[in-house]
Amino acid sequence: MKERLTGIFTGERSLFMAQDKHITGSVFEDGESPLKHSKNIEVEDSQFKWKYPFWYSENISVKNCTFYEMGRAGIWYTRNISVSDCAYIAPKGFRRCDGVSITNVNFPNAAETLWQCRNVKLNNVTAKGDYLAMNCENMEIDGLNLDGNYSFDGAKNVTIRNSRLMSKDAFWNSEDITAENCYINGEYLGWNSKNLTLIHCTIESLQGLCFCENLTLIGCKLVNTTLAFEYSTVNAEIIGMVDSIKNPLGGVIKCEGIGELIMEEDKVEIGKTEFISNSVTAEA
Repeated sequence: MKERLTGIFTGERSLFMAQDKHITGSVFEDGESPLKHSKNIEVEDSQFKWKYPFWYSENISVKNCTFYEMGRAGIWYTRNISVSDCAYIAPKGFRRCDGVSITNVNFPNAAETLWQCRNVKLNNVTAKGDYLAMNCENMEIDGLNLDGNYSFDGAKNVTIRNSRLMSKDAFWNSEDITAENCYINGEYLGWNSKNLTLIHCTIESLQGLCFCENLTLIGCKLVNTTLAFEYSTVNAEIIGMVDSIKNPLGGVIKCEGIGELIMEEDKVEIGKTEFISNSVTAEA
């Protein structure tokens, strides 16, 4: 049985090393690290107004809470944490955590959030801010609405479904990423990625999907996408037209038409890429 607590907590480390607590209707005012090194904690209907509330914690459940802007760097080095139905206003949340579940949460200031975390599940999450999920591993995402550049840089083993990503430079340096039924908008998408797979996605990009190793597109639409696939190895099945394609390294590209095809024999071996298309408007 967890001890129930309700109150206004102030001062540094107000509940340091707390264990087996059920905290409800409480406010954590000024004072850093109120629940540092805590274990087996449930928090409901509470407010976090200052920095570093959960560091080095384990087995944490947070529901219907608010993390205010000064609750920055809130959840670092923590294992097995569930956060649901919360407003998370603070930046730099979640660093080097293992076992993270986030459901029905809004991150209006998500700058540098979810860095170097492992075994992460996101469901119905809205985030606005740059550099989301840098160097994360083993992520399952369903229903992410993201407005922020440089997302998933260096991430590995990530599955994203039913999401909307407004994100320049998404998936740079990533490995083993699959996105399905997503809308993805952003310049320079996927550069330097390995094993990036896009299934039934709509993509809008300038110089997107370049410098990719083993890029796969299945039933995707490329809307207003130009200079695609430069120096990429690609197997692409595209619905509709592609505005322009430039210097892929090899593979098969199947689409209804290509607005402009740029193949420079002094830069790539032209015969290594097969194009299956009804029409090519212009070649260079």
